[in-house]
Amino acid sequence: MAVVALSPQARADAIDALADGRELDVLVIGGGVVGTGAALDAATRGLTTGLLEARDFASGTSSRSSKLIHGGLRYLEMLDFRLVHEALQERGLLLQRLAPHLVKPVPFLYPLQHRWWERFYAGAGVALYDGMAVSSGLGAGLPIHRHLTRRGAMRLVPSLKKSALVGALQYYDAQVDDARHTMELARTAASYGAHVANRVKVTGFLRQGERVTGVEAKDLESGREFEVRAKQVVNATGVWTDDTQAMVGERGQYHVRASKGIHLVVPKDRIQSSTGMILRTEKSVLFIIPWGRHWLIGTTDTDWHLDKAHPAATSKDIEYLLDHVNAVLTTPLTREDVEGVYAGLRPLLAGESESTSKLSREHVVAHAAPGLVVVAGGKYTTYRVMAKDAIDAAADALDGRVPRSVTKNIPLVGADGYHALWNQRHLIAQRSGLHVARIEHLLNRYGALVEEVLELVAEDPSLGEQLPGTQDYLKAEIVYGAKAEGARHLDDILARRTRISIEAWDRGVGAAEAAARLVAPILGWDEATIEREVSFYLQRVQSERDSQDQPDDESADKVRLEAPDIVSPA
Repeated sequence: MAVVALSPQARADAIDALADGRELDVLVIGGGVVGTGAALDAATRGLTTGLLEARDFASGTSSRSSKLIHGGLRYLEMLDFRLVHEALQERGLLLQRLAPHLVKPVPFLYPLQHRWWERFYAGAGVALYDGMAVSSGLGAGLPIHRHLTRRGAMRLVPSLKKSALVGALQYYDAQVDDARHTMELARTAASYGAHVANRVKVTGFLRQGERVTGVEAKDLESGREFEVRAKQVVNATGVWTDDTQAMVGERGQYHVRASKGIHLVVPKDRIQSSTGMILRTEKSVLFIIPWGRHWLIGTTDTDWHLDKAHPAATSKDIEYLLDHVNAVLTTPLTREDVEGVYAGLRPLLAGESESTSKLSREHVVAHAAPGLVVVAGGKYTTYRVMAKDAIDAAADALDGRVPRSVTKNIPLVGADGYHALWNQRHLIAQRSGLHVARIEHLLNRYGALVEEVLELVAEDPSLGEQLPGTQDYLKAEIVYGAKAEGARHLDDILARRTRISIEAWDRGVGAAEAAARLVAPILGWDEATIEREVSFYLQRVQSERDSQDQPDDESADKVRLEAPDIVSPA
């Protein structure tokens, strides 16, 4: 497989191929993790495949998760053993085979607050968790859990209040940069022949009688309108599932309910700990997750009925997380300690329960109409299974025998050769002239594709410099995001190809103009477009900051939507 760059020209070529009137086997709508996973699944079965995303890859739920690849320890308590077993299998595949450059082990400490019975109860659950991982055959690479005394736990987490625990358990899960992983799924699908295009909106469906035969689409960058014909269309639009179904005139057999979850980003030095933590709350659990120079703290779990594209965190949401984490910390966190905040929506299957935390994390796949497959629900970790099930349903309706899914054995771009390059990182540092810490950073973002990034530095040594306004990112990464990773706008670069928008104290304001000028030659921006992109980004940051001072969802939503979405002038 030759790795395909998601370049501006590749996008234009994909749109031309989709619009040329030839019928695809499968067209996937939605560029989140399930949609990109479905496109990869279809393409690697030998099906002619298209993928359309209205905004940017992972711009919705798939860039705003807790960034965990986990079995769902709390689902054991709900006796959902099948879901946990499935998720643990997928965790092992991602760690060992599919994306070892992006998915990494992470330890968690679970403080015990009751003597004897809680250690037995929680310990039995974690032991079962580890046992299920090992029995899957994919548990290698993660240490098994261990029991700790209070003194032992506080050595690992000096910031814990002594009164917050009587002992602890430590176990392992994994984490991922969700936006990069989703983008790499799209790029891997393109490398296997899928026609992939972001910033293309589906505006309607084509039908012959009852059968869906394709879609009407609009390139939001150029204004071009065209039709895409396909034998099977897969609706993988997450929290927009009901909206997409309404476009085809089908009410659907089930509904997706949006649950808002927010996360805080705080500097690493605000919590003295060598491990992540998981805390019980009255509704669910709270994670404190290591994230480079930072901690991620989340999440909330509340119904959301407002704008799906830009869910807004409120002052109440932020205080809820701070209150719960401060209950166990010796030095409380304040609003001034918060570097970044992000909010996302979980696509939960609507059920009888009024509490979103009790709604199913299972997924469903159905033929909503002849020619239209819908996949909804689920959790990030099991995206590959959801994608496989969706393409299985599409394949059942296609003429001829379609091969079975092979994505269990298809590494993402950058995965092959990663381990060898990691072992060579000191040599790569000497050869490139960059510090070994920079090479480690690049390897854990690009894997074996690090050589493509370093080629940019070799051609222009100034790209080996740090991007102004950031600590962790090189100018070359900004250029590469536009040249090879499908970024079309400044927001794509700062929010998803990098994490500057949540990791920098100013949320990327200081980096915006420098980043815009780096990508301008690649994306064909003139001076007016550069100024426009920077202006739109600054408006987005300000509206997010202002929304986070609002007391309730309605007020926060209104303020957040004061910043318009960026699209290219047609």
